[in-house]
Amino acid sequence: MYTMKNHFLGAIISVWLTLTSVSFAQYGIDVETGGVFTGYNDVRIPGKGGTLFSLANELKTEASVFFRGRVSYSFGTRNTVSILVAPLFVTADGTIPTAVQFQDKTFGANTRLDAAWKFNSYRLTYRYNVATSEEIEFGLGLTAKIRDAKISLSGGGVSSTKTSLGIVPLINFRFLWNAGSSVGLLVEGDALAAPQGRAEDVLAAVVLRLSDSSAIKAGYRILEGGANNDKVYGFSLFHYVVLGIAFSL
Repeated sequence: MYTMKNHFLGAIISVWLTLTSVSFAQYGIDVETGGVFTGYNDVRIPGKGGTLFSLANELKTEASVFFRGRVSYSFGTRNTVSILVAPLFVTADGTIPTAVQFQDKTFGANTRLDAAWKFNSYRLTYRYNVATSEEIEFGLGLTAKIRDAKISLSGGGVSSTKTSLGIVPLINFRFLWNAGSSVGLLVEGDALAAPQGRAEDVLAAVVLRLSDSSAIKAGYRILEGGANNDKVYGFSLFHYVVLGIAFSL
């Protein structure tokens, strides 16, 4: 029996077949790794009534290695759809000279504390290339980001965890200047600011093309943002030293 579910599935298949049949269609894979360093990471939970403390200054956070990857699909000459997976997890430890109210628990002054901070990001992006030439490529688009975050604190036999899962809209952009036949300067990212908070994830990198279908890059990424409301106050800044490889299929 033909149902609405069959109709919906048929529509998806039809759209997919249409896209994959478009000339100039191309798949891409982009992988990054390197070091990530904490600039600041200030937390107060709840946003009203909790204790403000720093996972970067009062507690100690070590630098760590990161990995992120993007799969993209370009069709026509100007359209790109991509999926990004960008996990981030850091730990911190130390003591704070005053008592800390975190969620519904109180941690005594000078208690040895262990903290875990997770901010995994999953993003679906559509971008339209406004300008395309041998020298300049510039595109603008929209990103739907799924935020999978967690902050946990433990010490002195007490522990508490705050989790957060939500969808955040962002503006996507990409600018590539081809300075030579094999060298380019790339600036790309997602960003948006609102009264409830802000988010910026921006990369500046030098790109070296190895062939028509592969390139390596090296540069700096900044990840910054946070939210301020009755439930959560949290703002953080991370610096990335980035090495990456990208290739098309």
